[in-house]
Amino acid sequence: MGLNDTPSGERIHIGFFGVRNAGKSSLVNRITNQNMSLVSNIKGTTTDAVKKAMELLPLGPVVIIDTAGIDDEGELGEMRVKATKDILGICDIAVLVTENDTPVKAEEDLLALIKSKSIPCLTVRNKSDLVTGRREGVIYASALTGEGIEEVKNSLASLAALKKKEIRLVADFIKSGDMIILVTPIDASAPKGRMILPQQQAIRDIIDAGASAVVLQPEMLGRALGELKSPPAMVITDSQVFGKVMKIVPESIPLTSFSILMARYKGFAKTAIKGAKTIKNLRDGAKILVCEGCTHHRQCEDIGTVKLPAWLRAFTGKELNFEFTSGHGFPEDISGYDLIIHCGACMLNDAEMLSRCAAAEEKNIPLTNYGTAIAEINGILDRGIRVLNYD
Repeated sequence: MGLNDTPSGERIHIGFFGVRNAGKSSLVNRITNQNMSLVSNIKGTTTDAVKKAMELLPLGPVVIIDTAGIDDEGELGEMRVKATKDILGICDIAVLVTENDTPVKAEEDLLALIKSKSIPCLTVRNKSDLVTGRREGVIYASALTGEGIEEVKNSLASLAALKKKEIRLVADFIKSGDMIILVTPIDASAPKGRMILPQQQAIRDIIDAGASAVVLQPEMLGRALGELKSPPAMVITDSQVFGKVMKIVPESIPLTSFSILMARYKGFAKTAIKGAKTIKNLRDGAKILVCEGCTHHRQCEDIGTVKLPAWLRAFTGKELNFEFTSGHGFPEDISGYDLIIHCGACMLNDAEMLSRCAAAEEKNIPLTNYGTAIAEINGILDRGIRVLNYD
């Protein structure tokens, strides 16, 4: 997978913030060397967040986000300010673009919000070509002359290094020479002519670890296990066939799912496990939010909207109410839900997923994901998370 093919969820998301006419858009255009954002001397030209996936050296694959002014006014302006602040929920790094040596009130408020969310932040004093005196320790840049642009990029790279993942999807559970079986059903909900992202990532991670991957459909699993001279080091399955696969794979062979591994990779496995264990306690009439991170066309046998609700009703014996969201849509008010079940979040970056987890935790609402919930429903959760080595 080349840098240009890197999925959004694996890119560093960098948001540029500031008051109107601070020169955010001009600076973004200069840094990216593209006319990514519309530039004008008129205040409030940028009204909605503008996103661009690209390669930005020396960082690598990133998503650059230009936002509306944080000091916008009027009823519509307040809505834009709120939307701008909401962007922090998906940011790995925030850049405050200012033309003041001393932050104005709107900038101070934003910096406080950024700090509360523990987001690494870089402050850039823009329009350095108009500055006479300079303070030590301040990054000065000019979209007009190009001064300081490389310093900004290098500073962003340093902050990005702090966000670098040490965790792998599966490679840190296996060793060179191991053989891993991946169970990948091809049905009506499978993407045409390709594999879903967690499956692709798992294959690449296994190969990078010097191990081998055997990819097959559930119907081939029993035969494959019988023909192997030695058992595989691990079996990883698609969540929706957990029930079938667990009956085939002996207890002696580690078994987990792509979704459970993805929850760990995205940083919310312990939250997902805790949330899944509350399913058996759901009350009659409970309200459940099912969140799908991507915006694919729903199939007649869609796991999120069809299969999962049916399995949950059968498991609990309760009449449950479901609501659904997809893509970057996530309700602002989640206080009415008894449980949130998320997809594997392969299309969301860590910051966005952890922001959703934090929102659920704040409201004391259990949150889990598809695979962890399905493992609980099938009575296999403890076995499925054994590979994670959690106490």
